Amino acid sequence: MTNPLLPEAADWLMAAQFLLRRLLLILPTLLGVSVIVFVLLRVVPGNPISMMIPPGATQADIDHLQQLYGFDKPIVEQYLIWFREVMQGNLGTSISLRQDVVELIVSRLPATLELAFTAFIVAVIIGILLALAGAYWQGRWPETLVDGVTGLNQAIPDFLWGLIFILILGVVWPILPISGRIDPHLSVEFMSQFYLTESILAGNFELLPVLFSHMVLPAVALALPLTAVIARTLKASLRETMTQDYILLAQIKGFGTWRILLVEAMRNALIPTVALSGVQFNFLLGGTVLIEQIFSYPGIGNMAIGAVIDRDLPLIQGLIITFAIMFTMINLLVDMSYRILNPRVRDEWQAPCR
Repeated sequence: MTNPLLPEAADWLMAAQFLLRRLLLILPTLLGVSVIVFVLLRVVPGNPISMMIPPGATQADIDHLQQLYGFDKPIVEQYLIWFREVMQGNLGTSISLRQDVVELIVSRLPATLELAFTAFIVAVIIGILLALAGAYWQGRWPETLVDGVTGLNQAIPDFLWGLIFILILGVVWPILPISGRIDPHLSVEFMSQFYLTESILAGNFELLPVLFSHMVLPAVALALPLTAVIARTLKASLRETMTQDYILLAQIKGFGTWRILLVEAMRNALIPTVALSGVQFNFLLGGTVLIEQIFSYPGIGNMAIGAVIDRDLPLIQGLIITFAIMFTMINLLVDMSYRILNPRVRDEWQAPCR
């Protein structure tokens, strides 16, 4: 007997075709982003060369740097040269850090990904618990408390949560570290930049508390606004699902409220929540820029702030392209997950992409 919630072989074939069409649409999207970013960075006031020249530099020195970084050429020619290099896997050299942009991003991206995914997991767990509590105690005071908590989480932005945590848990009661990714006095060699993932896979459970202690405050600060979105969406979906006929049948059979919520209602109520949560993950990734700066967390968000301040055009371009790739891939995965989970939209696999 087949499960109606799982796609059959024909559905998987149509899903592959849909995935291929979406991947082909990603390419012009990234191309458009690259053009817009490249042009905007060069027409806004400010010259990155002025950030590099020492006091007393001559006009010849300035002209040499302009020629070295290609700023003496027309914008169209600059873009074509840059695009050709990108196609070869070369994003240029950072003006401020004097390092290869690809190497800089690869060295910082794992920290941001671990922070974002940890925050997302925290948001999902707390959001689901709040939604279940609100649905279980519907019409009673715990539901009012849940609505108040979700409203507070949604009203306060992530960077303000970060400042609150630093003040309370880092200054008033200094019980957690408020900067960095690992204690500076520790001499630990990692094979990759995925510190947390590598420690878990290697079974280095002595180091995990140290890594989590540095990650907990920025991760929770990022997670709290998303918990409100998940809790509100899932709670409303559960309330709608609880009015369906099959739920009434389960109640007639004498099933308990928790069993009805967790077993009967949850799997259908999760479908819109999964779609919305995946889209919100993009906003969570964007929030890492300020959170990493506030907590001195060494990710690409923190590096992006410095790149903007220093007018480091090659690094800014590389970071924006990296974020654009992550956003488009996440949207694709969310769309695929929604269509796989929801049997009502599987007949749209072959529909033209809009």
